[in-house]
Amino acid sequence: MLKEWIEHPLTRGLDLDDPRTTDLRRQVIQRKPFLRSIYVDWYSQIAEALPESGGSVLEIGSGPGFLGEFVSGLITSDMFCSPGVRVVLDALHLPFAAGTLRGIAMTNVLHHVPDPRRFFSEAVHCVRPGGAIVMIEPWVTPWSRVIYKCLHHEPFDPEAKNWAFPSTGPLSGANGALPWILFERDRACFEQEFPQWSIELIAPLMPFQYIVSGGVSLRSLMPGWSAGLWRYLEKLVEGERGGMAMFARIVVRRL
Repeated sequence: MLKEWIEHPLTRGLDLDDPRTTDLRRQVIQRKPFLRSIYVDWYSQIAEALPESGGSVLEIGSGPGFLGEFVSGLITSDMFCSPGVRVVLDALHLPFAAGTLRGIAMTNVLHHVPDPRRFFSEAVHCVRPGGAIVMIEPWVTPWSRVIYKCLHHEPFDPEAKNWAFPSTGPLSGANGALPWILFERDRACFEQEFPQWSIELIAPLMPFQYIVSGGVSLRSLMPGWSAGLWRYLEKLVEGERGGMAMFARIVVRRL
């Protein structure tokens, strides 16, 4: 009963891999001021970390987002046709000439990529030296383990032995712990396999805001006007983010 009540009515009961779900989530983001303000914050951080010139920026998994308002000339993409998507592509097959991209941006996407080795190999070819992959991704902390395992619909397995996982669908297939596995738990292995990439920044963030906003699947648990109060609360616990963060901003630089 509680789950049915807090599910957002626009997307309740829809298949995650149905393109209609993505279209409806776009409406959810625009109708929830609290959630939209979170995306504004994320997109500002992504735009700040991208090189200013020297090629195009590809956004993988653009979905219901609006990063194009922050990055000019953005190439939006997804695995299926959707309003606002310029290119339909798979992250494991990037159809760009060598060195033509100054960056790749992803928001909650890497943990859906079933073969990260293939993706980073593809990106090495497309991203010019000095370019970057900039991501906002789930992160593993004592706090997030509880939330993601108990309250979130996506698989979350920090103990997974393999980086790859079965591809059941563009959104339903996932391991929410994958970014942490790649860049924290197995960092030495990643750096050995991909010497062309330098892990430049891992900034844990946002322990509370996304939860109380309800995200794209649930109703807002707090009114939009309270977003500033929650940001202030997170600043008060900023020193504890390493143990409480739900997400991380990750910057991987092409050498």
